[in-house]
Amino acid sequence: MEHQRRIAVIGLGYVGLPVAVSFARAGVDVVGFDVDSKRITELRAGRDRTREVEVKDLHHPSLTFSDDAKALQSSDFYIVTVPTPIDSARRPDLGAMVSASRTVASALEEGDIVVYESTVYPGAVEEECIPVLEAVSGLKSGRDFMVGYSPERINPGDKLHRFETITKVVSAQNPQALDIVASVYGSVVTAGIHRAPSIKVAEAAKVIENTQRDLNIAFMNELSLILGALRIDTGDVLAAAQTKWNFLPFHPGLVGGHCIGVDPYYLTFRAEKAGYHPEVILAGRRINDGMGRHIARECIRSLLRLKGRSGLVTVLGLTFKEDVPDTRNSKVVDIISELRSFGLSVQVTDPWASPEEVLHEYGLTLTAIDDLKPADAVILAVPHKLYLDRGWKMIESLLVDRGGIVLDVKMKLDRTSLPSAIELWRP
Repeated sequence: MEHQRRIAVIGLGYVGLPVAVSFARAGVDVVGFDVDSKRITELRAGRDRTREVEVKDLHHPSLTFSDDAKALQSSDFYIVTVPTPIDSARRPDLGAMVSASRTVASALEEGDIVVYESTVYPGAVEEECIPVLEAVSGLKSGRDFMVGYSPERINPGDKLHRFETITKVVSAQNPQALDIVASVYGSVVTAGIHRAPSIKVAEAAKVIENTQRDLNIAFMNELSLILGALRIDTGDVLAAAQTKWNFLPFHPGLVGGHCIGVDPYYLTFRAEKAGYHPEVILAGRRINDGMGRHIARECIRSLLRLKGRSGLVTVLGLTFKEDVPDTRNSKVVDIISELRSFGLSVQVTDPWASPEEVLHEYGLTLTAIDDLKPADAVILAVPHKLYLDRGWKMIESLLVDRGGIVLDVKMKLDRTSLPSAIELWRP
């Protein structure tokens, strides 16, 4: 009978921390490992900067946190959940996965299992990670230790779809290992387990999930460009179209973050390496990557109609989506850069974002909402609940003489109560 595995989770971000906590709540001994010593200090003190986990769960007796690789040596089931970003040339950056593989390999023993959850292109685990595990450990995969892949499906800020309540796709090198991987995840995931026939199938399944969503949003964004040229409100068109039972409920918007705006490039990279040049996927990426500039230029076009104004613009929200603190790959930055390239002054506020991280990553200084100067235009870039709850009353207070231009990027404001002195733009 298979013994209860001792789990180590490598990488304690938006994906890894909920995974570690879930297993700990089930009574499994879990070591949460991260190379960021500051992160480990915070977690030990009961503070989660991602705001995804409750304080009481961070203090669970089955869960320990460490930045010392030696702490992994008591484990025999390793789950790697490190970031897989793209570089400046939009090529996959597997540096964190390779580094994590070296760390795990230093603790590997016969009978251990390593499962990767990070999003990659099909073949990455077998081509890039397993050779590192073998070289550093001196062991042979498939014989001395086993490797699996189980794509993460964490949705930051989503309190309904959690690690335990999302169907888990699992894969492994052979049937025996797959049984173990399925059993381990099945002990905490209540939504069910789907066994993929190979690691490559599971890798491909993950990368196309976000690519499909990227393309659907790209269609909505292109539709908004067309309808804008025709002076038709996109939201009104979608409301009518969605009365049909099989019309998919997607909307235009900025596509940033560490998943949807990144993952398609992993698939296109591998496709081109195989000799195929993707067209539809890259076309969708170009449309989505251009939306920040488009929104900025619509703001400028509207401001040109105002007389005797300073051209100050306030941007509400910088995180990649509402009600999360994650600013990685935020496309709001594209709006700000484009506005400033035309000589406009921009002030930015966000109640969720870390001012230190924003300054470090983007060179931008956040302004507290109470310290904002009255502006000629307000761009509601990220519809945090705080903004929507305060509604037009708050937005009016941010404008010069309570009037001017408002750009509602995600069409969340109530048009029926639009103040008469405000000109509203929607995609």
